Amino acid sequence: MSKGNKRVFSIIAHIDHGKSTLADRLLEATGTISQRDMQAQLLDSMDIERERGITIKLNMARMEYKGHILNLIDTPGHVDFTYEVSRSLAACEGALLVVDATQGVEAQTLANVYLAIENDLEIIPVLNKVDLPSSDVERVKAEIEDIVGIDCSDAIEVSAKTGLNIDKLLDAIVERIPPAPEEFDKPLKALVFDSYYDAYLGIVAYCRILEGKAKRLQEIKFMQANKNYPVVELGYRTPNKTAVEELEAGDVGYIACSIKEIQNIVGDTITSLETPTAEPVPGYKAAMPVVFCGMYPVDAGDYTNLKEALERLKLNDTSIVFEPETSSALGSGFRCGFLGMLHMEVIQERLEREYDLDLIITAPSVAYHVYLTSGKMEEVDNPSALPDPTQREKIEEPYMKVNVMLPKPFVGAIMELCQEKRGVFIDMKHLDAIGDTGRVNLIYHIPLAEIVTDFFDQMKSLSKGYATMDYELSDYREGDLVKLDFLLNNERVDALSAIVHREKAYEVGSKLTSKLKEVIPQHLFEIPIQAAIGGKIIARQTVRAKRKDVLAKCYGGDISRKKKLLEKQKKGKKRRAKYVGALELPQDAFMAVLKLD
Repeated sequence: MSKGNKRVFSIIAHIDHGKSTLADRLLEATGTISQRDMQAQLLDSMDIERERGITIKLNMARMEYKGHILNLIDTPGHVDFTYEVSRSLAACEGALLVVDATQGVEAQTLANVYLAIENDLEIIPVLNKVDLPSSDVERVKAEIEDIVGIDCSDAIEVSAKTGLNIDKLLDAIVERIPPAPEEFDKPLKALVFDSYYDAYLGIVAYCRILEGKAKRLQEIKFMQANKNYPVVELGYRTPNKTAVEELEAGDVGYIACSIKEIQNIVGDTITSLETPTAEPVPGYKAAMPVVFCGMYPVDAGDYTNLKEALERLKLNDTSIVFEPETSSALGSGFRCGFLGMLHMEVIQERLEREYDLDLIITAPSVAYHVYLTSGKMEEVDNPSALPDPTQREKIEEPYMKVNVMLPKPFVGAIMELCQEKRGVFIDMKHLDAIGDTGRVNLIYHIPLAEIVTDFFDQMKSLSKGYATMDYELSDYREGDLVKLDFLLNNERVDALSAIVHREKAYEVGSKLTSKLKEVIPQHLFEIPIQAAIGGKIIARQTVRAKRKDVLAKCYGGDISRKKKLLEKQKKGKKRRAKYVGALELPQDAFMAVLKLD
């Protein structure tokens, strides 16, 4: 094949703008997948991805078109998986920026395109869904030029659903994306951008070969880990695995070395043991988790299985952080850090499905900077670990810069929601000025603790689903924060503790005690539910005891007989309340913190 015939590119877009469908059409148009094997969302191989209709994990596919090899790395669109996108883009030369011709530029479109610009990639704007009657191609082109600053005079107009203009898009990929440098004569240098665990092959590394060649049975070295292994199998995905004898510069593929011990290799550089490369590739910046929660097995005997499952998932998703912790209410488990609420839900679901675990997840919290009277600063991500008020000087909480894109009619409701969540108004930009149909970009600084509860759900319902958001860490700011404890039957449950703003403490305490009253099942004794700040009780609810119908067989007769039976029952209850059994707390009790409304 001719020199410079390889292209490595990504598809970036906001959620639901047609990324996965476009990848399906590219695979179909290049004949990579036969019509018989074709199915929707082909690169979304996980059940959760298919059920939710979103891409969670990056995936790759190699296609051939007019004598060129096209390596596609498909990326997620949700804000929680931005780390996946940044890793994919570091392995590419170009990106297709897919924008929905009916909706225009959305919050995550901007976030992803800035990542592509940072990586100095050639960006091809692609307008999707042009076949829909509501599409407005000229308006969306003007939006991309104004907001993103990319020339759209040669944007490709496609319909991923019908396959319209897919051939034009493939020609544009070949013509406009720079060819991958084919430096075959240099020593092997490959960047690992993802990995997963295979029961037969051990840890499998997804990598981009930057220089030289990788061959089967060759001795290779992971430079950062400083470990050597022989290559057992290597190849590429179409998206089915295809084993080959060698991969060369410009290829994107997988390398398996029968690595059985669990270790993180993402961001590492692979080189030849015999003739190593001089400089490793700069790795990835570590992902910063923003949401923390406790994960505990329902059955204490599953603790080791949960540890192994988390270690294996970390290979496939390096942004998870976890460390062991114990709770007086729930026993031994792990404190886990995630990039957002959706990320947390997905990991919980994967642990339950792929590793057959029953888990209890505590209410999410964020990391606070606590300054002590001794002058030290501690990072606290677990409310039960908050130092005593006498030892604290101040607490700082993380504020996020939140970008909300929404139609004009919903601006008032969303601004009200942001104010309610202690947001600080920064800016409001009108993206176009066409009456009430125009769109607005609202920028607020909002405490992360307010975002991780139910901000996203409320934003969606207030805007009838039209508003989209993207957020990034702004800074840490001092706040009047207190630790809110919950007592069940006069016993403190550390797993329900929360750090809240003093002004909202009473509201949160009363709402949550009411919510807990609904989700905690009745027992044979009365259960008081109390919210407390230090030693002061600020809210209380009571789960009434289960009551046996002692009058069931008492029909007719004198009323005094009924009163006698009820008095006897009351005495028995008083006696039983002294011997309190273990409370059965359902998972809903821990998640009640999230859904206060």
